[in-house]
Amino acid sequence: MQDLHHRIKNCTLCKAHLPLGPRPVVTFNTDSKIVIIGQAPGTKVHKSGIPWDDASGKQLRSWLGVTADEFYNDQNFAIVPMGFCYPGRGKGGDLPPRPECAPQWHEQLWDVMPNVELVLLIGMYAQKYYLRKDAKKTLTETVDNFQQYLPRFFPLPHPSPRNRFWLTRNPWFEKEVVPELRQKIYIILRN
Repeated sequence: MQDLHHRIKNCTLCKAHLPLGPRPVVTFNTDSKIVIIGQAPGTKVHKSGIPWDDASGKQLRSWLGVTADEFYNDQNFAIVPMGFCYPGRGKGGDLPPRPECAPQWHEQLWDVMPNVELVLLIGMYAQKYYLRKDAKKTLTETVDNFQQYLPRFFPLPHPSPRNRFWLTRNPWFEKEVVPELRQKIYIILRN
């Protein structure tokens, strides 16, 4: 595991495409119970090197019903984004995760995390990659049908403040999905 961690931290696979240079942000442990697969770090996370160290992370921890200490305990949560480095800025926000990252590293990470009980797929990129043909036409449909992907996967929208309009249009998410998510997280972390 230490060797894999070292190789990831020193990865330069996408170096030519990264405006701020490579700085892989990923955490994992052989005892991780839950894996969070999001998109890619933003500029604040790139600077701090701490995953979900921003407003999105605060919202995500609220949805999960966990403290920062529980969240950053890598025996509880492995944080493995689709792209480990900040991809740069586009017209409507950050660019998509670099496509080279997940195929290069994810399978190797699964090999060292045998105790995973749940995988949170945050956003369209993670859902399309992992659910493949089983993903619905839209993120909204996929999240609304989350029970179809259990017990392995739990699809979620991105918790970014930019997503507030989606949350406003889909109040069922916080009323129906978040309580089930919290219950699953609670049970896994307490076992």
